[in-house]
Amino acid sequence: MTVAIAQFATSAPDFEARLAQVLHWSAQADAAIESRVAEIIADVRARGDAAVLDCTRRFDGLHADSLSALEIGRDEMHAALAEISPAQRSALETATQRIRSYHERQLEACGRGWSYREADGTSLGQKVTPLDRVGIYVPGGKASYPSSVLMSAVPARVAGVGEIILVVPTPVQGSVATGGSGGSGGSGAGSANATRGERNPLVLAAAALSSVDRIFTIGGAQAIAALAYGTQTIRAVDKITGPGNAYVASAKRRVFGKVGIDMVAGPSEILVLADGSTPPDWVAMDMFSQAEHDELAQSILLCPDAAYIAEVKAQIELLLPEMPRRDVIRASLEGRGALIHTRSMEEACAISNRIAPEHLEVSSREPRRWEPLLRHAGAIFLGAFSSEALGDYCAGPNHVLPTSGTARFSSPLGVYDFQKRSSIIEISEAGANILGPIAAELARGEGLPAHARAAEMRQKSVG
Repeated sequence: MTVAIAQFATSAPDFEARLAQVLHWSAQADAAIESRVAEIIADVRARGDAAVLDCTRRFDGLHADSLSALEIGRDEMHAALAEISPAQRSALETATQRIRSYHERQLEACGRGWSYREADGTSLGQKVTPLDRVGIYVPGGKASYPSSVLMSAVPARVAGVGEIILVVPTPVQGSVATGGSGGSGGSGAGSANATRGERNPLVLAAAALSSVDRIFTIGGAQAIAALAYGTQTIRAVDKITGPGNAYVASAKRRVFGKVGIDMVAGPSEILVLADGSTPPDWVAMDMFSQAEHDELAQSILLCPDAAYIAEVKAQIELLLPEMPRRDVIRASLEGRGALIHTRSMEEACAISNRIAPEHLEVSSREPRRWEPLLRHAGAIFLGAFSSEALGDYCAGPNHVLPTSGTARFSSPLGVYDFQKRSSIIEISEAGANILGPIAAELARGEGLPAHARAAEMRQKSVG
């Protein structure tokens, strides 16, 4: 099966233009989606539960007399944990333990307060406190993402968050209204029985293992609005995390400022830096692992070995026909994929820093040699055995990562996202006498005399 994936070299005169073409992706939201989301948010703010119930009926085909009827109790969560297969439970438990262990170490490294005392007795420091309440959005319908539950709920719990509220749409099969709960697709259609949307047991089991407090089977912009502004049944949260479709992304953008959000993620990405030492079928499959997400996902190979690039291309064409999601993979590779021949590994690292990918695999005999050159990536996977897929599920670090070049200034989701920091300032009498003239001078320079006098009053009291 021939795959028309872009192939070019950094030495080509049109390299910059071709790279820009591959990387181009517009994050601009559809005007119709933006308008519809604005209406939904306004309705939820005005009518609370009633608006959420109306949206759930229209978009998900799910009827309920009250929002409480769409809440999943802890008994059902733990029943799902008991009912899944032993292999599934073992996998979830191991992944949970590894994710928790990693984030506990993260807490020790950056999640504690600190202070110091100066010679005059002044004490300065920082107090770190967890958020009171967070909301986690998990796509539903045809999609099932227990890993997304773990990656948000576990670090939130490690951080000490008081309450975790999870929302997951469970659209009834055949529901096609546009308004967009559903999974990552955007319509609201999903698989379910005739009376209610399907409640995925793996998602519920993951919620039980990560100590989620409440779950509501709602989704789309209405769920984001309910979390941000609160309703009669759902208390407003301080921050919302988790992936979703275009309606969810638009809603998260709109409520930011009222609440915090993790990020507005773009399509999934992988960039592989290869020196030619890894089996080419491994690299081909790693590229597939991102391409199978959706047609806009991006898979790029940077390599100084032209013969090896040809081997990877051959493996792509050999392996693609056997992939269940081959149509999506092909569309992704042909639309946004690339095999790029570089002059050297050093140049490959420099280009990688320009791209700042979500996932970066260093598929090399000496990955630690190149790691110091790499500055911008959501997650860096060192060595041939460090498949990105392991990071998605069970390695331990968070899989919620910056996309679309935002790794230049953003970080993976972590314990620090579920905490806030307050400065602690305790000025001694001697310190007020020292700092007062400095503050007063600067305040008058800014035209703020009350500031100056407030500082000077303390100075006079000890003078």
